[in-house]
Amino acid sequence: MPSLILVIEDEPGIVDFLERGLRAHEFAVISALDGVTGTDRALSEDVDLVVLDMLLPGRSGLEVLAELSSAKPTLPVIILTARGGVEERIAGLDAGAVDYLVKPFSLGELAARVRAQLRVALQAPATAVRVGDLEVDLLTREVRHAGAKVRLSSTEFELLVYLLNHRGRVLSREQILRAVWGYEHDPGTNVVDVYVGYLRRKLRHGDRRAPIATVRSVGYRLDDAPG
Repeated sequence: MPSLILVIEDEPGIVDFLERGLRAHEFAVISALDGVTGTDRALSEDVDLVVLDMLLPGRSGLEVLAELSSAKPTLPVIILTARGGVEERIAGLDAGAVDYLVKPFSLGELAARVRAQLRVALQAPATAVRVGDLEVDLLTREVRHAGAKVRLSSTEFELLVYLLNHRGRVLSREQILRAVWGYEHDPGTNVVDVYVGYLRRKLRHGDRRAPIATVRSVGYRLDDAPG
């Protein structure tokens, strides 16, 4: 499957040029003509890289970049701009961009820089885990279920990550207790069951239940699809 590139640029002629050119280099491309729509698409769609203009209606390129750096810190962003001054380049790179091209630019050079940044992204350790409708960002500690943000305590988050790292496997209460709380076997505690209950309630979204199955007399299992 080709990498998905999001172009955020307000000039339709440049957007058309970039879409056709990047597709010729075997990328999939989507686009947005303003900063607000571009931010929404970057956050809601599974894009691999963003090509971002700095002068945008609705929300400036720097504002878009700041939000993306906060919400998706591993998403590479390459800036395109007519402003080629040193101060502008420094501001963009300091705000989280991974590269910078000044208009007019060579499409071949842009494609090469996109490929280079995608290689870097592939070599970076994974910081996000997705299981069915459940998404967990290990870097920002953000959790979403069916698109809705879920607020978890530190212990709830550690429990969820442990279940995710062993998804599809049945985990005994003793294993979970030892891994998450650091306790050895304690037949008198029901803390695992209590916190699994907390997780299930918080991860419930409409008719979608948390994908945590109870295995009678053994423990729990996080399934690859929502329960």
